[in-house]
Amino acid sequence: MENFPKFNSSPAGTRRGRNPNRMPPGVPHPVDVHVGSRVRLRRTMLGMSQEKLGEAVGLTFQQIQKYERGANRIGSSRIYQFSRILDVPVSFFFEDMPSEALSAPGVAVRGMSDQKQAPLDDDPMAKRETLELIRAYYRINDPKLRRRVYGLLRSMANLPDED
Repeated sequence: MENFPKFNSSPAGTRRGRNPNRMPPGVPHPVDVHVGSRVRLRRTMLGMSQEKLGEAVGLTFQQIQKYERGANRIGSSRIYQFSRILDVPVSFFFEDMPSEALSAPGVAVRGMSDQKQAPLDDDPMAKRETLELIRAYYRINDPKLRRRVYGLLRSMANLPDED
């Protein structure tokens, strides 16, 4: 009788338990959500539609929506394409990463904190009002007038004068 290698006769998926370092099925990873939100932020700052961005990379606007929600992961070559089209460095998509993304399952956690930290408030840069304000500000063609508006806003917010 020949010796054949033994194969696992267990039904598919029953041999091993689910990896506790992975996100549950159907739940987007916080890093994917953050990267998608940064794509949306930059796209809206430029006044670009999802459809126009999709056309630039050969995708439908629905796929762009999924990327922006974090429902689908964005591959490295696609992030590079987005950086070129949206005129930002690749690192832009990873800046201001919230603490929840850094402590998500599967992400190595380093630091000295013994206790969970309070989450940061919602990012004001992700709010439509902020984006519209930025767009309006940069539509002011006169640099001197734009600087005066900037000074007015700083004084209204009780911020010190810049020297």
